[in-house]
Amino acid sequence: MPDSHILLVEPEPMLRRTVVMTARSLGMSQVHEAASNDAALRLLRSRTFHGAVVAVDCVGRGADRQYDLGLIDRLRADDTPGKTMPIAIMAEQATAELLSALRDRNISRVILKPFRAKVLLETIERFGANPRLP
Repeated sequence: MPDSHILLVEPEPMLRRTVVMTARSLGMSQVHEAASNDAALRLLRSRTFHGAVVAVDCVGRGADRQYDLGLIDRLRADDTPGKTMPIAIMAEQATAELLSALRDRNISRVILKPFRAKVLLETIERFGANPRLP
């Protein structure tokens, strides 16, 4: 199994487990799963990751709705190892506002929900094949 480690942040347990088990059975990167941003931050303090795939959800209501990019901002902070790590996000919509915010945060790929597992696995494979260490 490759020596690269990828972080998957996704609140849905069935999707997380399916991706982790499929990646393992295909001999891909070691995929570490987190159900929340807090769990992801704990994992990020424990090891170096070569990429991350992060589910990004809308928070708020009506005109106040916006995507929660807090974890992405923490990863891209100047004092973190994740500053240069490739990151893909999973979102339900790709609004112009979201795409602009992601461009400013150097996001490698946007995966729109619903998606085929193959798309997610290809992203994980690409991040693992070209690991960029901090």
